[in-house]
Amino acid sequence: MDAHEPVTRQKQPVPRPVLVWDVPVRLFHWLVVVLVAAAYVTEKLNRIDWHVWIGEALLALVVARLLWGCFGSETARFRRFVASPAAALRHLRGLFRREPDVQVGHNPAGGWMVLLLLALLLAETLSGLYVNNDIADQGPLSQLVPAWLANAISALHGLVWYVLLAAVALHVLVIALYAVAKGHHLLRPMLTGYKRLPSSIDAPRQAPALRALLALGIGAAVTLLLSAYL
Repeated sequence: MDAHEPVTRQKQPVPRPVLVWDVPVRLFHWLVVVLVAAAYVTEKLNRIDWHVWIGEALLALVVARLLWGCFGSETARFRRFVASPAAALRHLRGLFRREPDVQVGHNPAGGWMVLLLLALLLAETLSGLYVNNDIADQGPLSQLVPAWLANAISALHGLVWYVLLAAVALHVLVIALYAVAKGHHLLRPMLTGYKRLPSSIDAPRQAPALRALLALGIGAAVTLLLSAYL
């Protein structure tokens, strides 16, 4: 190469902070953390009244999150982050490979973990509503459901609780593995909402806050309705 020939260098995209998690997603995440912990404590202390109220609050949040997954911000939508099982397995094969974190929202494996946790929370809260009404003879369905089914729902409530705790522990473990093995800090964006991404990556679209309030209102209404009829 001639000494006077200019050397061209490829410019690297400049990272900048991007809002990847909106306020509703972050509030849901941390409220669920607090409420699941409170449910555990109240169950151990045999404070069933508080335990039931916490379960109802969790159900309202889960219903709101399901709605937000359909009509919320881009990174919150299920169609945006739910990948095929094959894509999730391919992603997990690179779990211990160090690489830049350019993922906008949930990665393919994380999307399936979100679905699992939501399904467990929904099963636990719905079965909990029925178990409470069955004990107090409050719900009109309590006397209509056969005894074997009522017993099965009660057993399901206890079983799902332990599966939920195991899933939460696995979730925390994987977050720690990502930080240590890949250098991806997943906790910080869930606290601040922001992640440093290359300028070549577009920022995800955000839904209006009023839509989140509507989803929460629907979640609360559905919970009140179910608590009266389960």
